[in-house]
Amino acid sequence: MNDPTMIQIPEYFNDVFPENEFPQYHWKKRPAKLPKEVWLSETTHRDGQQGGLPLTTENSQRIYEILCNVTHSSGAIRQAEFFPYRKSDRDALQWALERHKGGAPIEPTTWIRGCREDVDLISRLGLRETGLLCSASDYHTFHKFKNGNRRQAANLYLEAVEIALEAGIKPRVHLEDTTRAPVDFVKWLVEAVLDLARLYPENLRPRFRICDTLGVGLPYEDVELPRSVPGWVGVLMALGVAGTDIEFHPHNDMWLVVANCLSAIRAGCGVISGTSLGTGERTGNAPLEAVVVHLMGMGYWRDSPVALFPLNELAQLYNTIGETLSTKYPIFGRDAFVTRAGIHADGINKFWPMYAPFNAPRLVGRNLEVALTKDSGQAGLIFVLRQRLGEQFAKDDKRVLEIFAWMEEQFESGRCTPISWNELEPIVTNVFNPHIATQN
Repeated sequence: MNDPTMIQIPEYFNDVFPENEFPQYHWKKRPAKLPKEVWLSETTHRDGQQGGLPLTTENSQRIYEILCNVTHSSGAIRQAEFFPYRKSDRDALQWALERHKGGAPIEPTTWIRGCREDVDLISRLGLRETGLLCSASDYHTFHKFKNGNRRQAANLYLEAVEIALEAGIKPRVHLEDTTRAPVDFVKWLVEAVLDLARLYPENLRPRFRICDTLGVGLPYEDVELPRSVPGWVGVLMALGVAGTDIEFHPHNDMWLVVANCLSAIRAGCGVISGTSLGTGERTGNAPLEAVVVHLMGMGYWRDSPVALFPLNELAQLYNTIGETLSTKYPIFGRDAFVTRAGIHADGINKFWPMYAPFNAPRLVGRNLEVALTKDSGQAGLIFVLRQRLGEQFAKDDKRVLEIFAWMEEQFESGRCTPISWNELEPIVTNVFNPHIATQN
């Protein structure tokens, strides 16, 4: 056996961590049910708004445009879900329908109640597909309706499906609270919908949305239903529902929203429903960009990659309308690529991939940064000076030591907040040759 300590060429696992791509999945054995094609349905305009995102017609239009720029020709995001009730939502929906007719890549759909009036409304608007609320758990069927029970609920759901089919609209059956629902009832309902749909053209074949409404689903096959997300995908596929007609719609109440999405895909689910930047009811929906990053790591959309740069603009829009991202939000949060630890800053100075999971400037338009804090040390200062002045500096450079001494005085006097460049720049100007060009 060769001595692994004698290797002179570093092993960076370049096939797993390529320089200009997101980290890649290298399967020991490709999951047997992994779909050949996966796409996403965004519900920012519906569930995102329902969760508190304050959307005007103009903001809805801007979000739709940004997401079209994200998906462009990749086919990654194919549908957007709207409410059709308020005038502002309806105006945004009609605008998006016209944009889609003109070639925009994302098809608008709706979420409606299961009644004839709602179906007539979206039929007049020209919708080809709609989501129908079909609550699946006894928490809903026995308590949502007066004198409620499973039979009463099922009759209402099947009537709504039939009304949509009669109107020539493809029904997307939203099995609300699937991860707390009885398996026998869900199977009965799905089979009844499939039987009903056989009387109608193939292009109206229903789709089914598995809803982890309260985020209690688990990403494990060896967990009993109703909590097993891959287990539910298997139930629907065993009933003859194609993976392309199964959509998973999770929430993040129990922290597993992305893991559950990936487990659904591994089990054969072909569509994921989520929101842009994870907005949504309570703790939020599945963040579509997170699912996209992992799917690109699996090799999806390799010929036409998804463009994540435009989501920086979306994060700015959210900030403008009062829905500011957490500073620690992955990739698009303010601090996602900011280090405060001196030992990390030293590593970035020496070899930036040491503390960067991928090439952030190239892939998502975010630069690596260092915040000058009491913990960032001389290495943090050197990083900032190099970034601002375009020069290399040694730790024993007298100018660096003088500026660092000033920083230390600030923190020793009790300061706890980072030092901004606006504060540091006059000190740099005084210490360095005054002819040196500093950058704002």
